[in-house]
Amino acid sequence: MYKSLPDFFIVQICYIKEDVLGIKINNLYEYTYNSIDKNRKQIVIGLSLPNQIVPRWISDKQFLEKYVSTKDITLKIEDANSDPELQAKQVDNLISQGIDVLLLAPLNASTAYEIVEKAKKAGVKVIAYDRLVLNSDLDLYVSFDNTKVGELQGKFLIDNVPKGNYIILSGDPNDNNSKLYKDGAMKYIRPLVDIGSIKIIADQEIINWDPQNAYDIVNNILNSNNKVDAILAPNDNTASGVIKALEEHGLAGKVAVTGQDAQLPAIKRIVDGTQSMTVLKDVRELGKAAIDSSIKLMNGEFIATNASINNGKINVPTIFISPVLVTRSNITDTLVNTGYIKVDEIYRS
Repeated sequence: MYKSLPDFFIVQICYIKEDVLGIKINNLYEYTYNSIDKNRKQIVIGLSLPNQIVPRWISDKQFLEKYVSTKDITLKIEDANSDPELQAKQVDNLISQGIDVLLLAPLNASTAYEIVEKAKKAGVKVIAYDRLVLNSDLDLYVSFDNTKVGELQGKFLIDNVPKGNYIILSGDPNDNNSKLYKDGAMKYIRPLVDIGSIKIIADQEIINWDPQNAYDIVNNILNSNNKVDAILAPNDNTASGVIKALEEHGLAGKVAVTGQDAQLPAIKRIVDGTQSMTVLKDVRELGKAAIDSSIKLMNGEFIATNASINNGKINVPTIFISPVLVTRSNITDTLVNTGYIKVDEIYRS
């Protein structure tokens, strides 16, 4: 649990008789509270997203805009276009516009501490949004349990393909979540590798989470060895590139392929049988947690957290949202009945 302190206090010293103490304090409180409330400006939140190419980030932007419209706050959004230097410049611009809170989804977890330092010096509260910023003085981290995401992927693979040749793909190395996903998956896969049931024929990173890079990697592997039984694809976007390569080699639907984000194209692939699973990371819950926490930070209100993550500098108060496994058998329960996706969207050609 986490208690945020306000940026200012008003203290008045006066000498009064004991019998009027209660009246004086109450009058002072009413005056102070009402004068602050009337003069307080609207909270301004700055949001820095990695890009608007990956469908996942498009969904975040759309929901956050919708949710903020129900609140008396202003949201300023920047799209870094997968460029860490551009992200830093854009945040500088947000700071110059007088934002109160920065929601930062860093492109480079190791260097983004410089962005956090600038924001903090300017008196801006900083929340790491979905991705942790290493070695920085964050106020809060709001994300999914990313190790659990990897565990869901890894367990699914060994349950369905306990023997055979595996290709292990991980996300961009500059994204701290990439390591968490892979570590979670390998918790289940590694023991079967150690006893010889599973053979890892390739283990590669996908730069920028680019599906074209995922396609190139898998296509090159299949050109020399098409005996593949399972592929750990870190998310749905990269899974699309993986499946494209499998299709060209006549292997789509014959090789287990993971994913995450529960993107609509991935759900359609799961229905068609070319993708095996995905992981729902409900951006509605993430967005609500981020915006509501921003408001509480500015108002000095209590924030309920459920974890604490060390980023190399401090233990960051953290709100983790639980991921959910999605397969063909539970699409209705996990996605349709929860309002995440409409059934006609899934089956529309």
